[in-house]
Amino acid sequence: MKLSEGKIKHLNALADKRGVIAAAAMDQRGSLRKAIAAAKGVPQNEVTSEMMQEFKVAVSKVLTPHASAILLDPEFGLPAAKARASNAGLLLAYEESGYDNTKPGRLPDLLPHESVKRIVDQGADAIKILIYYTPFDSQDVNDIKHAFVERIGAECEFNQIPFFLEFVGYDPKGGDEKGFEYAKNKPQVVLKSMEEFSKPQYYVDILKVEVPVNAEFVEGSSVYKGQTAYTRKQALDFYRQASDIAKKPFIYLSAGVGNEQFVESLNMAAEAGTDYSGVLCGRATWKNGIPVYAKKGVKALEDWLNDEGVRNINAVNNAIKPAKPWQAKYGAAAVA
Repeated sequence: MKLSEGKIKHLNALADKRGVIAAAAMDQRGSLRKAIAAAKGVPQNEVTSEMMQEFKVAVSKVLTPHASAILLDPEFGLPAAKARASNAGLLLAYEESGYDNTKPGRLPDLLPHESVKRIVDQGADAIKILIYYTPFDSQDVNDIKHAFVERIGAECEFNQIPFFLEFVGYDPKGGDEKGFEYAKNKPQVVLKSMEEFSKPQYYVDILKVEVPVNAEFVEGSSVYKGQTAYTRKQALDFYRQASDIAKKPFIYLSAGVGNEQFVESLNMAAEAGTDYSGVLCGRATWKNGIPVYAKKGVKALEDWLNDEGVRNINAVNNAIKPAKPWQAKYGAAAVA
């Protein structure tokens, strides 16, 4: 599928000189407010919009000189977009934080005061959508999600702006997604999701995906916890299968894990020889700064980010040296 000139221009703005997307992520809303409140020991309603903005500005200002782009949200993130380094492209989230928990299936929704056109007018180089998705939920639930993604894809196509789709797996029976039982099913959740959203009717330009295994259950990994869901050889095979099944460029998300685990996951991607095109990495770089901010304020957070935060993002940047340019999957279609 040929890419429009507008999409190519914006994708180049989000990537580094090699064509690799080395992006920071700071679009968390509900989870960030909850974490700041917990660290402060106050109710969530005492974490103000100004605090949310202040935290995001600090992260953007300190980390974007080390990133090719940053993902933010239109609700609290626009001051942080202005504070980013001039080298960094901008992705903006279009979905509501969280999901509809009044019905089964973790159904998504869009920000009511936004449209793709409005997000383009706010200076974004890409639209990002997060959905919770598993091929093992009911056909009715997944059909709603397929139609949802198709609508957004068409809107992005009309506005000539790249569409980054992030899908995060879950257990429809309510199991623990960080646990051992889910880890055994995770490869099939990731592979089948990547296969589905590579289809042309969605107009997805970049797949933002989880790594296909949980490194804590990979025998011999640097973060191995003692229970084996997969040998290292099996884990590397799952990476290769996911890479082969993707018909669109894909980048890895950190999914809330710590820096050490994310770097180990990226090292396995390199060892497997996957043709991933970078990362969109959030909490693995800055989440340990939340208690610093909560207890000591924004100046202490900036000091922490300049030290440990920069060290974390550089560890990720070092791990993605084997990543391939986003243009590789598109071939001739990526030439304007």
